[in-house]
Amino acid sequence: MIARLRSAQAPSAVLMVRPQHFAPNPQTAADNQFQRPATQPPGPLAAAAYAEVTRAAGQLREAGVRVHLFEDDGARDTPDAVFPNNWFSTHAGGHVAIHPMYSPNRRRERRSDVIELLKRDYRVQDVIDYTGLEADGLYLEGTGAMVLDHLARVAYVARSQRADPVALERFCTHFNYEPMAFDAHDAEGRPIYHTNVLMCVASEFALVGFELFADAGRAAQVRARLEESGRTVLALSAAQIGEFAGNAIELSDQAGERLLALSARAHACLSAAQRAVIERSARLLPLAVPTIELAGGSVRCMLAGIHLAAR
Repeated sequence: MIARLRSAQAPSAVLMVRPQHFAPNPQTAADNQFQRPATQPPGPLAAAAYAEVTRAAGQLREAGVRVHLFEDDGARDTPDAVFPNNWFSTHAGGHVAIHPMYSPNRRRERRSDVIELLKRDYRVQDVIDYTGLEADGLYLEGTGAMVLDHLARVAYVARSQRADPVALERFCTHFNYEPMAFDAHDAEGRPIYHTNVLMCVASEFALVGFELFADAGRAAQVRARLEESGRTVLALSAAQIGEFAGNAIELSDQAGERLLALSARAHACLSAAQRAVIERSARLLPLAVPTIELAGGSVRCMLAGIHLAAR
């Protein structure tokens, strides 16, 4: 049975950016262990990424999600423009945050026309700009660095150079979230670069890669905090995290029914039991984005959820 009650956790609108000159970003390769070298020459690679975003936007619209699709021509050297959820986030009550970014070329992804669309189509009360923190070397890359529980008001954060504790504290104070930070590492001991490759918090379940947590006690605390909110917690293996199973996002269609958008690769690695738990409250919507995933992010990174009331 698909839940029909609208959830603040599952937005019914998203913003996407379709790239003209997609490429894995050399400025992020050092700390993004999910990133892979390009497998095609620049022209075919960019065309494949363009087609994947076009197809994914169409599938989301067919599923009843409102999609705002922006174009990026690459003229500003923005190889990661396809991942807009890192530079801005939206919040119930009409609030928008603009986030400080670690890599210099990612800062060029910020664009005023996106903010103007939000102000035009949604009820925006204020825009809080944290980009001044970049001058002090303080970064907090949006809903990549943070996985937000909009219902229990918790910000889950894997510590990394893209998630500074000072910036996190400032954000949580402004937006009324409880910060819950932890350490998570890959097999070589490197910090996981973004929390949203490690976990997904939906309305009635959560997907979490506990095997990558550095401290078992902290992992137990995170599990308990999620279970306190009434969610079923599904543990993802390190191998499943490597297949982007944690990089998913719960959305709603226009009727309020929930769906879980994730990549086809992520969907394929879920067990039958895991899928059954998810499908008790959300239908699965796999999207094929293998070219985009070369850049080290997947479907969750491609979708900036809009938690604002429409005008």
